[in-house]
Order: sequence, then structure tokens, then C-alpha cells
Amino acid sequence: MTIGSPNEKSVILTFDDGPSRILSQILDVLKDENVPAMFFWQSRLLHHERPWLRVIKEGHLIGTHSINHKDLVKLPFEKQLKDIKTSVNVIEDMTGEKIYYFRPPFGRYNEDTLKAAQQLGLTTVMWRIASIDWELKDKPQQIICNVVDHLEEGAIILLHELKQTLHILPELIHAIRKKGYSFTTLPHRGSGPR
Repeated sequence: MTIGSPNEKSVILTFDDGPSRILSQILDVLKDENVPAMFFWQSRLLHHERPWLRVIKEGHLIGTHSINHKDLVKLPFEKQLKDIKTSVNVIEDMTGEKIYYFRPPFGRYNEDTLKAAQQLGLTTVMWRIASIDWELKDKPQQIICNVVDHLEEGAIILLHELKQTLHILPELIHAIRKKGYSFTTLPHRGSGPR
């Protein structure tokens, strides 16, 4: 996997709402382009047919995105804690990998969400650049503009495991590199809020 040198500008690709049916194809692109990424998964979608082992073997990171994408801020602390803990347990039991990262569904959180994540030893990861890919099924090229026009050192880029994202992913990677950026991930161990 390509990890940026200290003098290089780098960004982090993150994919939410998987593991999906197109995960293998996303992994093919990332492998062809030698790009590491982070995947924030809903634990209800994780089953043996999904290529989770390949994700790990190819150097990507997995984080939790809750059980089934409920708006956690509408829940009391105990229910938020239970949701996040259950999702972590499911992913860890299936993959055998320790989970260190959490992304709240819809990017919505409150003090209870952060407290629950912290209590579970998770680093909450948001993003700097939203690709808005979920709204651009018919305009996939706009995804590239939404990302490339806002690049900055260390930016975490929000993508989703969607067909339109897969369609433009090679072109997006090339466009980011053309702007002088390499790709990295967060450390394999949590290290405070991002």
C-alpha cells in the first residue's frame, strides 16, 4: 500500500455503509491503484459472503458505522452505547480484528455518542470532504469535482459503497494524484478524535 512520505501531502479515502455487494469491485480498483482505504461498516450487513478477509489482507482498515444506521442522537446514552458496542462485537467476532474507529451514522453525534465511543476505546472519525456521492447517481462526474475542488493536506474524504462511486473511483484517484496528493489511512490503532 502506498503510504505518503513526511514531505508528501496525503488524504484518506473512507467508504461508508458497507459491506456492500460491490465491495469486491471497489477492492479491485484500490488494489490496481495501490491505494489504502478505511471502511466504516454497518454490522448488520457483515456476513461470510462479504470479502472482509480480503479487506484486511490488502491493508485496509475497518471501523464501525453502528448496527443499522440509526440516528444515534435520538437515543439515550445506554442505547447508543449498546448499539455501538454490539456493532463492534459483531465485526470483531467475524473478522478477528480489533476495531478502533467509529463513524456516527449521518455524521450526527452528541455528548452521549462521543462518551459511548470513548468508553469503548473508539476514536470517532468524521470527514473534511463530503463527496455527496449518495445524491449523484445520475451525475457521477460531479463526485470528482466535489472532492478535487476541496483537497487539502490530511483531508478525510467521505465516499460510500455505491455503483456511481465505483464507476468514477479510478478517475477520482488519478485526479487526486494529479493534484500532488498520496493516500494513507489513520494509524492501525486509535489515537484520539479526528
